[in-house]
Amino acid sequence: MKHLIKAFSLLLMVVIISSCSSIQVAADYDKKANFNDYKTFAFFKTGIDKAEISDLDKRRILRAIEAELLNKGFTKSENPDLLISLFTKSNQRVDVYNNTWGYGAWGWGGWGPYGGMGPGWGWGWNQQPSVSTSTEGQLYIDLIDAKKKELVWQGMGTGYLTQNMEKKDARIKEFVAEIMAKYPPELDKK
Repeated sequence: MKHLIKAFSLLLMVVIISSCSSIQVAADYDKKANFNDYKTFAFFKTGIDKAEISDLDKRRILRAIEAELLNKGFTKSENPDLLISLFTKSNQRVDVYNNTWGYGAWGWGGWGPYGGMGPGWGWGWNQQPSVSTSTEGQLYIDLIDAKKKELVWQGMGTGYLTQNMEKKDARIKEFVAEIMAKYPPELDKK
């Protein structure tokens, strides 16, 4: 029974950890837009300036978006077909885990040579709760028809962020790549 409990606990931790590393993405678009007409892009500074993140993170995101669009065959232009904007949201998540566990621990009480009244091997409980915090972020990438000044496509990614500087660049690139994989939309063919 105790091995089953340990195996279940381990499986639960793997599921929790793996769910924290994934990014959920979604996209919405104007069904009347002809996405084949869009070949050039530029960044919409007015919209980007409103994003409530550090300038360093903005540059990381913009470089990642630019790389994805260039890989899709777009060209950066002074007279673009699409304007690129972004905005972000974040939520602090606090998890409290009650780490009540233990079979057979050395300490006071429980069963032992002293009838549970002194030191010995016996039943032990660790009732120290642990608290962890993580930041869940949302990145929205907006593609705006430059001539009409209308939003034609929006991609959104939600996932957990890192403060680890070595991993931050990779995580931002992953966020942007996952979102931009939804562009162009697969239009219904009738």
